[in-house]
Amino acid sequence: MDIKLIKNADVYEPEHLGKRDILIAGGKIQKIAESIELPEDLDAEVIDAGGLAVTPGFIDCHVHVLGGGGEGGFAFRTPEGTLSGFTRYGITTVVGCLGTDGIAREMTSLVAKTKALRAQGISAYCYTGSYRVPPTTLTGDIAKDIMMVEEIIGTGEIAISDHRSSQPTYEEFLRVAADTRLGGILSGKAGIINIHLGDSPRCMDLIERAVDETEIPITQFLPTHVNRNEMLFRKAIEYAKRGGFVDFTGNEDIDYWETICDEVRVCNGVKRMLDAGVSSDNYTFTSDGQGSLPIFSADGVFQGMGMGQSSCLLKEVRECVQRTDIPLEIAIKPITSNPAKILKLEAKGHIAEGYDADFCFLTDDLVVDTVIAKGQVMVRKGEILVRGEFEPK
Repeated sequence: MDIKLIKNADVYEPEHLGKRDILIAGGKIQKIAESIELPEDLDAEVIDAGGLAVTPGFIDCHVHVLGGGGEGGFAFRTPEGTLSGFTRYGITTVVGCLGTDGIAREMTSLVAKTKALRAQGISAYCYTGSYRVPPTTLTGDIAKDIMMVEEIIGTGEIAISDHRSSQPTYEEFLRVAADTRLGGILSGKAGIINIHLGDSPRCMDLIERAVDETEIPITQFLPTHVNRNEMLFRKAIEYAKRGGFVDFTGNEDIDYWETICDEVRVCNGVKRMLDAGVSSDNYTFTSDGQGSLPIFSADGVFQGMGMGQSSCLLKEVRECVQRTDIPLEIAIKPITSNPAKILKLEAKGHIAEGYDADFCFLTDDLVVDTVIAKGQVMVRKGEILVRGEFEPK
């Protein structure tokens, strides 16, 4: 059995525990204590964290692992994600989804890519469906997909309030939500419906109506891109105050998008939510990695394309700490314990005995030093040790 002992770690569970040693065996955390000593004859690797902050491995629960795009035509299809493209930024768990294009990119390929990432050493899950309603599924049935396919944990990303959506009626939207919840109940999974929000003034109207008029609980929905403009973000604050979960989309180019699209910088948005009384448990950060960031004119004409970057998760945490003075133990919750709780990802999101041995070592400047996924060292001192089968060395 592979045994590792992490010494001198400044542990963020995400709660700050201070200096601890962590014993790992079989890809799981076996023991956490102020000091752990092993028998001299035990074959174990000792990793000295050197007092660095050690957090749970990051969870990115909205990633276009197959690539996305296509809004500008075939030349604008974005590339697939890669193993090291995630781990180099501290990400040890991903949740894949389809987006605008659910035609050339479909569920068989998404599940296969999810399985591939698992085989390469990280944890991976996915949603069934894409922007369109009714969704294109793997088995022909949302509830059956969630119940019978291990990797599928919910439905998404379903698009509303966007000119690229299929303009679902309230009844169509409600059926998707109900079927997703049923699949979750029958399988013991979260059964979350991940919802893409566009720029329309309708904002979250279909979600709010479903919550107000049906028995489906508010916690069944995870609306994303809530910081895409000021109008939507104000709605998101009120929704989160009701107990709903919301997802911020990170952005490496926020200085640009903040200017042209009125996008709310994540760190500022988090500060506003906390000041408004929103629980620090009720929001997540995701990268929209490999997803397209199309620019359209006011009349819907395509003007250009950017691409989501997995690197933005840690960048948003860094800005929360350095720009808005949010403590690190609060700043990392949206990419550790919160998505693990919301999506029912067992053994994820915490540094605790019995949990998966997923860790990210961070320098004082909050830069990735070392990454461990399920007990395997993927990145050491900034050097990528494990790459996908066909990644360039």
